[in-house]
Amino acid sequence: MTYQDAQLEALGDATRRAILARLLEGPVAVGELAEDFPVSRPAISQHLRVLKQANLVVDRPAGNRRLYQLNPAGFETLREYFEQFWGQALSAFKRKVEEETPERIPDTVKKSNKNKKHH
Repeated sequence: MTYQDAQLEALGDATRRAILARLLEGPVAVGELAEDFPVSRPAISQHLRVLKQANLVVDRPAGNRRLYQLNPAGFETLREYFEQFWGQALSAFKRKVEEETPERIPDTVKKSNKNKKHH
């Protein structure tokens, strides 16, 4: 399984998405995080383990506990993955617009474009 597959799988769970949203506020320990959710601390730990394996969160020691935070590098690879689809969608949209003939463009758009040319 690739990181992207693991990331998409991790994002498929509503609780994990909510955990990521909570981590937008900054690093937090498991116990504190568990207080924000209607699931047990062990369940939160399991969700964090999945998110860590997906490279979406990292943890670091802080005294006798571990703080979890978002991993920017993991989100960068996820962004790159989705960007390929966005790029294809924009290209398809551009092609469709360029295919439009002037006869198919509504008169209001034609008038708007003429007014812009005169200014």
